Amino acid sequence: MARKKEEVKKEEEEKVSPLLASLRKVVLASIGAVAIAQEEAEDLINKLLERGEIAREEGRKLMQDMMAKRREKVQATFDTRVEAALGKMNVSTKDDLKAVEKKLDELNKKLDKLAKG
Repeated sequence: MARKKEEVKKEEEEKVSPLLASLRKVVLASIGAVAIAQEEAEDLINKLLERGEIAREEGRKLMQDMMAKRREKVQATFDTRVEAALGKMNVSTKDDLKAVEKKLDELNKKLDKLAKG
């Protein structure tokens, strides 16, 4: 009996593993993209500072703006990839659950009316 439980547990882990593996890849790719972009931006800004084409404060502000935009883009890409991975796994979203909740509320109201009538 203990052996069957172990087999069931292993099967469940194998089902979850592809999702976790996909999410792990997405997270690592996102982190890598941000790191590369930050390094390139820093190099560009440092070159501009060395040439005297921008002031140090302008360079700092430019770097902050570029990183904020990069984070937004990476976050959007991450969200899209996670949603796609969850969609492949047929996992319900918050919107799905809210729709079911709304339908249940409507049915409860109808049942209340029938019970009163």
